[in-house]
Amino acid sequence: MFQAIIDLFFPRVCCACLKALNDRVEMICLDCRHDLPVTNFHFTNDESVKKVLYGRTKIEHATALFRFEKKSNVQQLIHNLKYKNQEEIGAFLGNWLGAELQDIKDYKDIDLVIPVPLHRNKLKTRGYNQVAKFGKQIAKALHAEYRDDILLKVTTSRSQVHKKRLARWQNNTEQFTLTNPDPITGKHILIVDDLITTGATLESCASVLNLANNIKISIATMAIA
Repeated sequence: MFQAIIDLFFPRVCCACLKALNDRVEMICLDCRHDLPVTNFHFTNDESVKKVLYGRTKIEHATALFRFEKKSNVQQLIHNLKYKNQEEIGAFLGNWLGAELQDIKDYKDIDLVIPVPLHRNKLKTRGYNQVAKFGKQIAKALHAEYRDDILLKVTTSRSQVHKKRLARWQNNTEQFTLTNPDPITGKHILIVDDLITTGATLESCASVLNLANNIKISIATMAIA
């Protein structure tokens, strides 16, 4: 009864289409779940994500949960996650992808899950890293360690939301630093991010992590453009 009263004044809505949710449905309505453009890359051995980074950095395995298109429900989900304080979307998507990856051989030997970091100024402004809970839930599903203190971002960058693909790549000046190579030496690392477009950010992260010895790097993102 108490929950019904709360729902009356603060109705729960789908994070994608903003329609009211049924009592037993969390975060995303059943219609949107059915219509979301899942890639199934990790089930079909599709290498679309790896091809984005081909010839730039070595990647063991790579996947994305959704395909991203402008003015789509996937864009709405990521927008709400990043700019509307709906951090739990990240946990929901992490549970979704983690449940799928945990039964796939390629991801069973993941040792560490590391999120693409935010600069401390942006983290202070936003209050959270939008991929933190996504990464934590995937780490939990894979029985891996989650570490957000290994890779740090040391330069700020302006939002690239309105930039075209080539401009994003040409203007990417993001720089990261490795705080301590010892915890990742000899490990298989899964880097997680919200969206891969040109791959410039993930390439920068992988380049820095490769300063450690004898590591393997894989990638998992919420979506691929």
